[in-house]
Amino acid sequence: MYTNAIIWKPTKDHLENSNIARFMKKNGIADAKTLIQKSSADIEWFWKAALEDLGIEWFQPYTKIVEGGLPWAKWFLNGKINIVANCLDRHQKTSIKNKTAFIWEGDCGATSKITYGELHQKVAAFAAGLRSLDVKKGDCVALYMPMIPEMVVAFFAILKIGATVIPIFSGFGPEPTAIRLDDAKVKVLITADGALRRGKKVSIKEQADKALTQAPSVKHVVVAKRLFENIPWTEGRDVWFDDLLTLPPTPLPSREGAGGGGTEILDAEDRSLVIYTSGTTGKPKGTVHTHAGCLAQMVKEVAYTMDCKSEDVFFWVSDIGWMMGPWELIGATQRGATVVIFEGAPDYPQPDRLWDMVERHKVSILGISPTAIRLLKKADLENVTKHDLSSLRILGSTGEAWDPESYMWYFKNIGGKRCPIMNISGGTEIVGCHLAPLPVSPLKACTLGGPSLGMDVDVFNEEGKSVRGEVGYLVCKKPAPSMTKGFLNDPQRYLDTYFSKWPNIWNHGDWAFVDEDGFWFLRGRADDVIKVSGHRTGPAEIESALMDSPLVAECAAIGVPHAIKGESIVCFVVLKDVGQASEDIKKNLKIKVGEKLGKTLTPDEIKFVKALPKTRSAKIVRGAIKKKFLGLPLGDVSSVENLEALDAIGLVL
Repeated sequence: MYTNAIIWKPTKDHLENSNIARFMKKNGIADAKTLIQKSSADIEWFWKAALEDLGIEWFQPYTKIVEGGLPWAKWFLNGKINIVANCLDRHQKTSIKNKTAFIWEGDCGATSKITYGELHQKVAAFAAGLRSLDVKKGDCVALYMPMIPEMVVAFFAILKIGATVIPIFSGFGPEPTAIRLDDAKVKVLITADGALRRGKKVSIKEQADKALTQAPSVKHVVVAKRLFENIPWTEGRDVWFDDLLTLPPTPLPSREGAGGGGTEILDAEDRSLVIYTSGTTGKPKGTVHTHAGCLAQMVKEVAYTMDCKSEDVFFWVSDIGWMMGPWELIGATQRGATVVIFEGAPDYPQPDRLWDMVERHKVSILGISPTAIRLLKKADLENVTKHDLSSLRILGSTGEAWDPESYMWYFKNIGGKRCPIMNISGGTEIVGCHLAPLPVSPLKACTLGGPSLGMDVDVFNEEGKSVRGEVGYLVCKKPAPSMTKGFLNDPQRYLDTYFSKWPNIWNHGDWAFVDEDGFWFLRGRADDVIKVSGHRTGPAEIESALMDSPLVAECAAIGVPHAIKGESIVCFVVLKDVGQASEDIKKNLKIKVGEKLGKTLTPDEIKFVKALPKTRSAKIVRGAIKKKFLGLPLGDVSSVENLEALDAIGLVL
């Protein structure tokens, strides 16, 4: 259950030497509360001050911070910029050039490293190769790749030449891949011959070929060698990744339209990324992001919330197909940090793989989802304690609401009670955070701290009034640089999704709560809210009560129609020992929830399942669970990694 206790307080080092402490001192701001209020009240002041402090470099300075308001604000007018100029090019003039930029670890344990100087050269060479395929500014280039070093090179090369990155999960099948390729009118697809996951070979190129039968805009397919095996090949269309590295790069940033491997000079609002996010109905939504917007938001969060510095080793357990992949690549490299990426699963080949990586690579900043922690803590604690995790100084998390038991396990056993958990929440739509703590403020278990800097967020009740001490809708009242520029090819759907409830107010769809001490919490998605006999609650509250039981590994709560109460509560529970499932345990779990939350919120039914369906970013898909349980059309479930778990929901009726 949630607690009012402060579990972590900043040390003297945090208060004096963190990036945000330095920013506050520079701007004469006494405390974090004052900073948060000032940053949201005067967004023009904040973004100007932050970008200057972070050293964001412009080819041509902007003349105005922001013009207009929600939903169509324009940012950094007349400014000229490029993400790669800030993340790679700038470091070639300093000692960071010789520093390790990326550490890669494969599924089988193979490792490799690349310096900022070496990465800069490879990116320039590959950029020249892309230009040889007639890729121009504004063209869409898709990354359908596993987490391998070539992915990093391709990601920055696409941005360098002013093309648009379309990241796609390499685990997607042909149909969801084709939908994204066709919607974005992708010109070049970059993929791999295959990948390894849990020791098994995974076909990627064959899946890509099937998708391309429904994506006629794709003219070339660039293939990286991972498995070094024979694969289907289309002459004239397919080209090896390594062959594109042979053209001579242009070493210095180029003027707009120049060739070779030079860095394009782009408008601040030129497109950098289109990241697709699945909706509950209809086709996936293509969120559209800019060079300046991504830099502003991602670097601000990595620097101020995660306190990332050039001496850090930054490791966020993620995938390029999830927004945290680009967030990590852009944010951490702008800081000059070393970034760890890995192929495979965090618990293979051994359950201590992740903690072994932290020890060997001396990771100082680690980010992970609550679901991944629930998975990893199932293993014997010896898998953690046998490793030296003293290099860690900041922990991160995102993806969904925490349960207190898992949060405290992470805090105590991984962070040793000395590392703050920077629990952040936002979305693909803003490639960043609405809510984020700061390392100069105390923390309660499961809190998200408060508004992310520069974000004018609030909690509204059903009438659109600001509320505290009760759950409500998480909203944003002012624009931010990283907010999506509509949805690709569908601006009306963007307006309907975020602005239909209140005019010119971004309704994010999350269910939030601010306690009496000003700490912010999330209670799940607003469309997952359960209303029993007039009492509203989020699934997280019920799930947290269930997770208090030492028998429960994870769970999901949904509301289903009830003739008298409006809705009744049905919980799907994964036991740590599935063999223990019994009617007595169901009865006892119901009693425990009732004792903690009251009779009204006692589950009507508990269903034992072997696994919960989740997205590839480890989010439990409660909406899909509810639809499957009720026999309703599922809509788009292309982001669900384990569809067999969703199918199993229908068998527990």
